[in-house]
Amino acid sequence: MPQASPLKTVVKAVGWTAGGIVGVVAVYLLASLGLSAIPVAGDAARPAAGEGVTVYLLTNGVHTDLVLPVRSPQMDWTRFISYADTPANDISREFVGFGWGDKGFYLDTPTWAELKLSTGLKAMFWLSTTAMHTTFHHRPEVGEDCVRLNLTHAEYDRLVGFIQQRFQLDAQGQPQHITGHSYGQYDAFYEADGTYNLFDTCNTWTNEGLKVAGQRAALWTPFDFGMFWHYR
Repeated sequence: MPQASPLKTVVKAVGWTAGGIVGVVAVYLLASLGLSAIPVAGDAARPAAGEGVTVYLLTNGVHTDLVLPVRSPQMDWTRFISYADTPANDISREFVGFGWGDKGFYLDTPTWAELKLSTGLKAMFWLSTTAMHTTFHHRPEVGEDCVRLNLTHAEYDRLVGFIQQRFQLDAQGQPQHITGHSYGQYDAFYEADGTYNLFDTCNTWTNEGLKVAGQRAALWTPFDFGMFWHYR
C-alpha cells in the first residue's frame, strides 16, 4: 500500500486543525447566542419612584459599563477612586462607570485596528492580567446604548460590593491607579483581580453585576447585546 507523501500529510493535518478551530468557534458562538437569549428574572419588588438608587447599563457597542452615582448616602466613590486620576479632573461629573476586562486589550488596544494576535490569544486563554476601567460621566441619556435601572438600597449595596471586590488593592487597602493610560479626558485604569478568558469576559462581568443587583440579565453572555435584549 503506497504511503502518503509528507506534503499531503501536512496539508491534511492543517486541514483538520483548521476545521477543528472553525468548529470550536461555531459552537462557542451558537452557545453564546442561545444562552444570551435565556432571561434571568430580576427581583420582583421594585422601589417606588424617588426611593431607590438610579444606575445605568451603558455600552459603547462592544464593552459594557455599570454606571453609578459618584455620591449617594450609601457610597462616596471619591473615597475609593479619584477624579484626579483622570486627565480632566472634572468634579462636575456626577456619575462613574465601571468596566472590568483584559489589561492588554484595555491598555494596548484603544481601537480594533491596533489589536495584536498575541494580545487576543493571551486574553482568550487565561494568559494575561486584568484592569478596571472607570469613566466619569454627566447623567447618561437613556437610548439604544443606555438603560436606566432603579435599585433598592439593598440591591445597590450588593452592586457596590461586587464592583469593589474586583479592584486589586495595595497594602493600605486602596485601588492601584495605572498611570499614563486613558482613552480620553475623563477616564482612568486600575489594577484588577481575576483572569479574563473566553468564558469570563468584560460583558459576562457586567451581566453578573446585573444578577447580583437583582436586575434582569442573560443566563450567560460574552456580548453586550445579550444584556440589552432583555430590556427591549
